[in-house]
Amino acid sequence: MESYVETDSYGRKKTFNVCTEPCSIERGMRLIGGKWTGSIIYHLKDEPVRFNDLTRMLGGASKKMIDQRLKELEARGMVIRKVINDRPVAVTYELTDFGRSALDILERLRSWSVSSGL
Repeated sequence: MESYVETDSYGRKKTFNVCTEPCSIERGMRLIGGKWTGSIIYHLKDEPVRFNDLTRMLGGASKKMIDQRLKELEARGMVIRKVINDRPVAVTYELTDFGRSALDILERLRSWSVSSGL
């Protein structure tokens, strides 16, 4: 529902359809808008990636930050964590179908950022 403002005959403004809860854009941004979250999703787009390889791809993010974001994405059903070795422990991360559904949005955001010189 769109919010709008109307002015009555006395010049007073009244707002209609006020957002009483986060709108769809805000809810979506809460899923993919966290620091490094979009980059993690984008780097998982092609194939499963091991944790250390992902940290190398995201050179500016700490291992702790990447681990936190991966746990959040896993809890939201966007990423699957697979253990591939017990000793030494090795895991890969890959996108679920739900996670893949965000790739189009992130690709458009990436293109917009590049074309805008950001």
